[in-house]
Amino acid sequence: MLDNIEAVLFDLDGTLVDSMGIWKDIDIEFLGEYNIVVPEGLDSEIAGMSFTETAGYFRERFYIPLSVEEMKERWNQMAYDAYATRIPFKEGAFEFLRHLKDNHIKTGIATSNSRLLVEAVMQGLGMEGYIDVVRTSCEVSYGKPAPDIYLQVAEDLEVQTSQCLVFEDIPEGLMAGNAANMRTCAVKDKYSNHKITEIKRLANYYIDSFNDILTRNYEVLK
Repeated sequence: MLDNIEAVLFDLDGTLVDSMGIWKDIDIEFLGEYNIVVPEGLDSEIAGMSFTETAGYFRERFYIPLSVEEMKERWNQMAYDAYATRIPFKEGAFEFLRHLKDNHIKTGIATSNSRLLVEAVMQGLGMEGYIDVVRTSCEVSYGKPAPDIYLQVAEDLEVQTSQCLVFEDIPEGLMAGNAANMRTCAVKDKYSNHKITEIKRLANYYIDSFNDILTRNYEVLK
């Protein structure tokens, strides 16, 4: 999988860290403050959107009486403690990061989350020394499935897109990696497992955990 790869790029939530459950709870609590029940399929409708795009979507769809910036600040407040102290790595992720560092392969995070929360979880998990570049979708023109964020991280790392490997847990992220002309690997996550057929159709590889890479037990899809 790592042959001819100079940089490995990671989505954060559901890919590098096990955090998707936090957002399920936040959606329930946040919308509950306005007596709104979370509609079925909301996660699919906002999948891949940047933090800013998601706030705009919530404001328009649910008529939330907050500005986009106020909404983002509220979400940061609600999630910060979990990101700073409780969210764990996905299985084998830290060992894989160490393997990449030992083998001089560059690394980047390309996330739809906020920079505040990314920095909180990186510090909490001792990740800073293993990630070379961090970009959020709010820092580029469009969120996933557009390729903008992956193209930006590759540019930051000064690596050709064809020499990048992307790890993602949702179809929109895999589409973004593919559109950026990068190889893609899907990471199993229980919150996206209902989309497994589409995920495997889009990815070059599939892993149950990052341990599969070092043991060469991953699935080659195309």
